[in-house]
Amino acid sequence: MNFLVAIVLIWAITMAVWFLVSRYFKSADVQKVRERLYGPSKSKKSAKKKNGKEEAQSIIQMPEAASNRLAQLLVDKYKLGPKIEEFLEQAGIRWAPARLVHLCLMAFAGGFVFAWLLLPIPQAADLVVGAVAGVGPVIYVWFKRRARLRKFEAIFPETLEFISRSMRAGHAFSVSLEMIHREFPEPVSGEFKRTFEEHNLGLPIEVALQKLAKRVPSLDVHFFVSAVLLQKRTGGNLAEILDKLAYVIRERFKLRGRIRAVSAHGRMTATSLSCIPIVVAILMFYTNPEYVKFFFTDDVGNIMLGCAVALQLIGYAVMKKIVNIEV
Repeated sequence: MNFLVAIVLIWAITMAVWFLVSRYFKSADVQKVRERLYGPSKSKKSAKKKNGKEEAQSIIQMPEAASNRLAQLLVDKYKLGPKIEEFLEQAGIRWAPARLVHLCLMAFAGGFVFAWLLLPIPQAADLVVGAVAGVGPVIYVWFKRRARLRKFEAIFPETLEFISRSMRAGHAFSVSLEMIHREFPEPVSGEFKRTFEEHNLGLPIEVALQKLAKRVPSLDVHFFVSAVLLQKRTGGNLAEILDKLAYVIRERFKLRGRIRAVSAHGRMTATSLSCIPIVVAILMFYTNPEYVKFFFTDDVGNIMLGCAVALQLIGYAVMKKIVNIEV
């Protein structure tokens, strides 16, 4: 009798341990698939933010609930969602399109109220100040996008050489894309990991690479995608192609740096000449405000001020065009 009880007890303990272990591994597999689809959990996100790392991108982009119905209405009415979403994605900012529009509206309202209460200018000029403030969030996203693209382009030649070495070592092209996530920092790491995950979940490699070129609007990435797609259709040594492409991109990068160094004087001159009228206007506003008010209160002064601002912007654009040499 005691023997049967012992056998039943051992069987029950074994089944309980098997159930707990299988449930643990099942939950781990489910959590892994969920993270691949929707991104890491909140705890991991907060840990990554504390460590100073950029948040990983998810495969399935879940739309955020719009906090401002007016902003969401404007996005839906004028069909701005896809363009704003692509713009934010290129900057590496995971905002909803309505959120950017909401921030622009808030900045416009804040700038208008500030100019209306504190600046002695006409109401039409208050609207101009509000419009300039409303563009602030867009400019912030644009600067984030430009910095992210420059950082990507600086690491990209080493990434291509890493893929070439991995393929020579016997790894497949898709596996080489996944290995980039562990060897390189952001934004290269996140973008190639997302490309690998999309391909691993069933998306053709051609479509995944084309989506990469769309998320990273760089000429170097377009060269890379075109080279890979052409090799897939015609054949050839992809490792050697990537080595030559990395060499060409690195030489272009060096040449671009030399051109920026040579044209630095012209860019400084353009900035200085453009800032001189603004500084003089501010000094005149504090030293002789009656003289400056003429440009805001008189009709002829308004026309003169508008022409001066327009000519100043045209001159700045011409000078930037002269020193901006594409490679």
